Amino acid sequence: MLWVVIVLLLFIFQTATILVGEYKRPAKTVAWLLVLFIFPIIGFIMYYFLAKEYSQRKMVRRKGRRKMAEIKHQWMDSEVSNLAMKEEIYQLYAEPRLCGLLHNIPGSPITSNNRVEVLTNGGVTYEAMLNAIETAKIHIHFEFYTIRHDEIGVKFQETLIRKAKEGVKVRVIYDGIGSYTLSSAYINKLRQAGVQVYPFLQPFIAFFDKRMNYRNHRKIIVIDGLVGFVGGINIGDEYLGRDPKLGFWRDTHLKLYGDSVYYLQQTFMTDWLFVSGERLGDDSLFPEHNEPKASLVQVISSGPDAHWDAIQEMFFAGIVAAKKRIYMTTPYFIPDPSITMALKTAVISGVDVRIILPYKADSRIVQYASRSYLLELMQAGVQFYLYRKGFMHAKVMIIDHLMATVGTANVDMRSFFSNFELNAVMFNKDVIKRLEVDYLMDLKECDELKLAEFEQRSRMEKGKEVIARLLSPLF
Repeated sequence: MLWVVIVLLLFIFQTATILVGEYKRPAKTVAWLLVLFIFPIIGFIMYYFLAKEYSQRKMVRRKGRRKMAEIKHQWMDSEVSNLAMKEEIYQLYAEPRLCGLLHNIPGSPITSNNRVEVLTNGGVTYEAMLNAIETAKIHIHFEFYTIRHDEIGVKFQETLIRKAKEGVKVRVIYDGIGSYTLSSAYINKLRQAGVQVYPFLQPFIAFFDKRMNYRNHRKIIVIDGLVGFVGGINIGDEYLGRDPKLGFWRDTHLKLYGDSVYYLQQTFMTDWLFVSGERLGDDSLFPEHNEPKASLVQVISSGPDAHWDAIQEMFFAGIVAAKKRIYMTTPYFIPDPSITMALKTAVISGVDVRIILPYKADSRIVQYASRSYLLELMQAGVQFYLYRKGFMHAKVMIIDHLMATVGTANVDMRSFFSNFELNAVMFNKDVIKRLEVDYLMDLKECDELKLAEFEQRSRMEKGKEVIARLLSPLF
């Protein structure tokens, strides 16, 4: 009997540890308790190594912001006078709650001196990236979740090496988990040419440092502080449609000019300080910008080291502000309760809510988890469309003609609460219209998911969805 008591006390201790550690997120608590129930002892070991609260980068973020505070004071006065003259800012001021939230996101002011180019799919995006890299004279900052040692990866490698040999300062960050297949030969060749390369949390180190669950999902390129890229596209042949399973890859990226690039630069500098220990402070990192067709852009970063879940709150505020339409595309749809309620409230209020998801999935368990959220929203009136042409990887949300966001964050709890992400929010009507054109084209490649048909799925499918949903806060 003694061993039974010991096992019971051990289980109670493990359960209490999870309850205390995850009390802020009930859904995550349930997920870890399920893992513990299915895999006693092993589940607790997994929790110990994967679920540590991330706090070590808070000091790094504060250090990185000091330089941005100096830059902000240099152009803040002229920016305010520009903002007051723009139709975009008047429209934003008409939504005081949305405007108030966006203005109060720490370290992410709305900037006015910008120009935005929407890049559709990998081929166009890679061409724009490589052309911009070729123009670099001072520095290239290159940060991606996934970099592959394949044809397009080698092309970027060769271009970065050539620029480094020309005297350009080239810095590269890759995520240790997202780029776990990246060969040491690829990295060594870059380093031998003078490129500085660092991983963001290598898997082995992250595991024993109890940070395995946190990933840098950002995709950033900054050229001489003048031009920047952000969006959903990593560096790999699959983004050119060469994955035999997924086929055509649908994605969206942005090319930014102007003061919004300061905040891509800020994010890279913060990550660089974390991975290398080097504090970048050269004034050439923040050159003056003069864009004749200036428009509003806000670059928002988020991560487990921040006090705010800034991107999740931006999504929520945008959905709540919608009056006519919400158009959304996301490869992974695992919304937290607040996003779910906001979408339901919007559609019940008469807003046209359409969400495009992939028909083909690169993760079956994530697809089952996503589908577990659909019935409740479909019953409220949300329309879901499954993209059949290939794999839908774009991360876009359009709210009326008021705002649109493109970036690295999916509409899922991992992106909102666990990953390091980066999104750009735009208010220019021409940019929003351009994204709308792409969205309507995508709808033509979709099948609408009908409520009556969805309700007829088998008990086996429903059972898989239940299990996947319970575990979904951990994905």
